[in-house]
Amino acid sequence: MIKNLLFDLGGVIMDIDKNRCVKAFDELGLKEASSYFGEYSQQGPFMALERGDMDIAEFHRVLRGGFDKPVTDGEIDRAFCRFLIGIPVGRLRELERLRNKYKIFMLSNTNPIMWNATIRDEFMKDGREREDYFDGIVTSFEANALKPEKAIFDKVIERFCVRPEETLFFDDSQVNLDAAAALGFKTQLIVPGTEFFYTIKNLGLI
Repeated sequence: MIKNLLFDLGGVIMDIDKNRCVKAFDELGLKEASSYFGEYSQQGPFMALERGDMDIAEFHRVLRGGFDKPVTDGEIDRAFCRFLIGIPVGRLRELERLRNKYKIFMLSNTNPIMWNATIRDEFMKDGREREDYFDGIVTSFEANALKPEKAIFDKVIERFCVRPEETLFFDDSQVNLDAAAALGFKTQLIVPGTEFFYTIKNLGLI
C-alpha cells in the first residue's frame, strides 16, 4: 500500500529549461557556459554548490573567473535562476489535495541561490509558503549528497521514518528512479510535457 508520495522538483513540480540558463550565461560572458549544464545534473562549481560542497560566496568567487568581463553577484544569480520557468498554480493545488490522502515529501537536487529566491517565490503564488505543501523536504545542498547517490535517499528514510516499499517516488530522470528502486522505493517516471496528477490518477491512487 502506498502511504507516501515523494516528488522531485524540477521537471515534475516546477517547469525548467536549461537552455534559457545557458543562453543567459552566454550573454553575460561565461566562457563555454553549456559545458556546466547536463540534462539532469550540473558540473564544476554549479555541482559543488548543489551538493553543498561550496557556499554562495565561494561559488561567486570561483565562477567569476570564467567570465570575459566583470560581473556582479546579482547578475550571476539572475542568470542562474533563468533555469526555472515556474510552477502553475494548478499543480500547487493538486499537491494540497494529495495531502488529504498521503504524506507528501520533496527530494530535490537544487542550490541555495534558487531555493531562497525563485523557488520560494513560486510556491508562494497561491497564498501559502513552500513548506505548507509538504510533510518534509530534503535538498541536495543541505544533505551534502546528490541524486542518484544512495546517501540522499537514506536521508529521506532516516529523517522522515518512511518505508521505501510504502513510498512512490516521482522523477523525470530514469537514473534517479533506478537508484531509488534499488533501495525498495516504488517509482514512476514523469515524462516531459505530462502532469504528475494525471499520472497519479491513471495509477488509480486518487
